[in-house]
Amino acid sequence: MSKNDTVDRVRGPEFDLSTSIGKGDAALVIGLIGAPDADEKADGKGDSTAEPTLAIGDGVLDDAQAAAITAALTALGATGKHGEVTRLAAPESLPVDLVVAVGLGDADNLDDADQVRQAAGIVARELDGLESVATTLSSVHLAAAAEGLFLGAYRFDEFRSESSKPKKTPPQHITLLVESKSKEAKAELDRAIAVADSVAIARDFVNTPPSHLFPEEFAARARTLGSKAGLKVEILDDKELEAQGYGGIIGVGKGSSRLPRLVRLTHTGKKASKKVALVGKGITFDTGGISIKPAANMDQMTSDMGGAAAVIAATILAARLDLDVSVTATVPMAENMPSATAQRPGDVLTQYGGRTVEVLNTDAEGRLILADAIVRAAEDDPDYLIDTATLTGAQMVALGTRTPGVMGTDEFRDRVAARSADVGENAWAMPLPAELRADLKSRVADLANVTPHRWGGMLAAGIFLKEFVPEDVQWAHIDIAGPAFNTGGPWGYTTKGGTGVPVRTIAAVLEDIAANG
Repeated sequence: MSKNDTVDRVRGPEFDLSTSIGKGDAALVIGLIGAPDADEKADGKGDSTAEPTLAIGDGVLDDAQAAAITAALTALGATGKHGEVTRLAAPESLPVDLVVAVGLGDADNLDDADQVRQAAGIVARELDGLESVATTLSSVHLAAAAEGLFLGAYRFDEFRSESSKPKKTPPQHITLLVESKSKEAKAELDRAIAVADSVAIARDFVNTPPSHLFPEEFAARARTLGSKAGLKVEILDDKELEAQGYGGIIGVGKGSSRLPRLVRLTHTGKKASKKVALVGKGITFDTGGISIKPAANMDQMTSDMGGAAAVIAATILAARLDLDVSVTATVPMAENMPSATAQRPGDVLTQYGGRTVEVLNTDAEGRLILADAIVRAAEDDPDYLIDTATLTGAQMVALGTRTPGVMGTDEFRDRVAARSADVGENAWAMPLPAELRADLKSRVADLANVTPHRWGGMLAAGIFLKEFVPEDVQWAHIDIAGPAFNTGGPWGYTTKGGTGVPVRTIAAVLEDIAANG
């Protein structure tokens, strides 16, 4: 392990359930429900006499305290608009010094867990410097509040010197106020923390720079985390990959001095009736190879292993949740570099399983390593196969930076998209037009790795991968080129850098399969 190993670090605050504010809590975080025209009021258009409403459970505040806080918030111009944060001194009768209100929008938003999750994430970034806080957001939606607060408080400062680290840190402890500390509430919280921590694991992987996360190290960290979670772990090194015919992984990785790996992680559910294969692209850095990328923004290619990070984290989560489904993640890892040993445009490689591919563009390397991994994953006879990758810039052209594209067999593709919408990651179902297959014909091999044009690039990549998926397997391919890495400012519970998308989508699909087959 490297000096800056982040495997065992604490990735978020501790949470407790309580029926009352704790003695050590410095602030009370409350949700504020806006009037029906809260958004218009905030923009100076709505009814200025409408007052927002506190979202609190029974017994947290007495009538006088609630009235005093509502009056103060109204005087400060708080509207309850979603994401609006207002700070005020707490009434003297409360055992905290500060009240922090976050807008939840109008009452209809309370039925949308992701709206609560987003608001919790926003307010979490406003709590730096407070060691411990209590919140009533848990009375609105316990799991969403916990996930949002955990992920909004996420920070990655592992490579900053002590002198350059922020002086104020996020809360280390959060009291979730509930009416009853029931077994059901405890189970809901435990699941929410497992989900959020798994997303943070994926974020950590993506945020770790390529100087410290290369194939061998990535595999070692996956082994450590997987073993700790009780997973069966297998790692193939470059010699084993070459001997067993993994031509795609070897072809992409041979240009680097840091040679490729293939990691397999397996969770076996106690009463599992279905098997799910997960495959994630693990390019630890992508220069484009001989077809080299422009220098501008190439540093963002530290995120080109976001798919691998997500499937590793999702498999660990399946074990943590003890899901009754068998899950095997097959994760190819390579670094795509230009050198005297790198593959060239025009080379032909033999993928695992025997198909040949003409490499017309070495920057279309993700599909080459995924093809090997998909064929290997299919040898386990899975009922379902999900692959995910930061695969194409065309995904961002088509869907922007926050919306993953999901392709595959129609029924399972739509099921994945629906579960993704449920958790707020909002993958969008996309087609695989049959006519694009002809554009992947090669002059000398079974197929080419790119089309001779730029039209439908995301879809053409999906069609390439489809060539390696058995016809009897329900399959979904999730392109996360934009959503895996946030290059702008934080929003909702999404911090800058690695986002952890699509860990929660995959987890929701696995839970759906465990429950419904």
